[in-house]
Amino acid sequence: MTKTSHWDGLQIGNVKIGFPVVQAALSGYSDWPMRVIARRHGASYAICEVMLDQFLVAVKQRQRTRHFLHISDEEHPVGGQLMGAEPEQFAAGAMKLVESGFDIVDINFGCPVKKVVGRCRGGFHLGQPDVALEIVQRTRDTVPAHIPVTVKMRRGIDDTAESRDNFFRILEGAFEIGVSAITVHGRTVNQRYVGPSRWEFLREVKHLVGNKVILGSGDLFTAQSCLDMISQTGIDGVTVARGAIGNPWIFAQARALAAGQPLPSPPSLFEQREAILEHYRLAEELYADKRCGTTMRKFGIKYSAMHPQHDEVRAAFARVTCREDWEAVLGAWYSEDLPGVHPDPAIHGYQESCETSSA
Repeated sequence: MTKTSHWDGLQIGNVKIGFPVVQAALSGYSDWPMRVIARRHGASYAICEVMLDQFLVAVKQRQRTRHFLHISDEEHPVGGQLMGAEPEQFAAGAMKLVESGFDIVDINFGCPVKKVVGRCRGGFHLGQPDVALEIVQRTRDTVPAHIPVTVKMRRGIDDTAESRDNFFRILEGAFEIGVSAITVHGRTVNQRYVGPSRWEFLREVKHLVGNKVILGSGDLFTAQSCLDMISQTGIDGVTVARGAIGNPWIFAQARALAAGQPLPSPPSLFEQREAILEHYRLAEELYADKRCGTTMRKFGIKYSAMHPQHDEVRAAFARVTCREDWEAVLGAWYSEDLPGVHPDPAIHGYQESCETSSA
């Protein structure tokens, strides 16, 4: 038995995932290019950016919108995440994800963005368990039985006793309805991203549900923290969100640590350049020229965190508008194969967002 064997058993419903460190849904980020880059660097599973049910029901496959539902053979299994307010429309949106080829349908009850919560979506549902469970029931009833349905939650709206009761009512009810896994973020909706994620809450949840699949989320910025969350809480896996933007190497690093190897060195500038170029090339396949340049700017800014002169490189990427600009930054800052650096989350932290053009 290898040292990694006990790290390779994550399964969601009938979908075998394998290594239990996966890429979370990241609105505005986890499009097809980012997911493919993550898979090629060791992620065993990735989830698309969250989409609104009403958007999915109405969307047509046009150039401007085709990126939302674009998937490719190499990224299976891949999950589609859905958010909305009305149970009936939610189920119809879920079927659009199935028809587009997603292997798993994930329900978002965790987004804390004020605009989203104010429109009775995302984390808002944690305060109305009856509606939340109706959404789960209608989705599970509508989606074909062989497609797993999962749920993403936070630990509640706030830390009141009522909020805690609502959380566990939704958690237990969703499993009774037939969801295959639930991801729990250790912060409340009202916390948004302030303060630490409570890993001890994840331990409590896993102890309660026994052999049902629980994934954890929150404060996963290093490969070691991914394995620590699993080991310290007993959960079945983790979803890496902010820590994976501009750092797809976190997945291979986690695999190395799980195999008993030392933490790999950060990728050199040539290794970074290769991934950054390929990321842009993939984006060109998906977006029109003008859209590609501005879309990739935010990724360049995140990749810059691994450069030893990250402040200057960040500023250079912030001015990118086209491929020529992208190549100019790489020519100026990635022409010598210097050692890279591990990103410092205290400096390069960024907010997850549930705001997208479909929201």
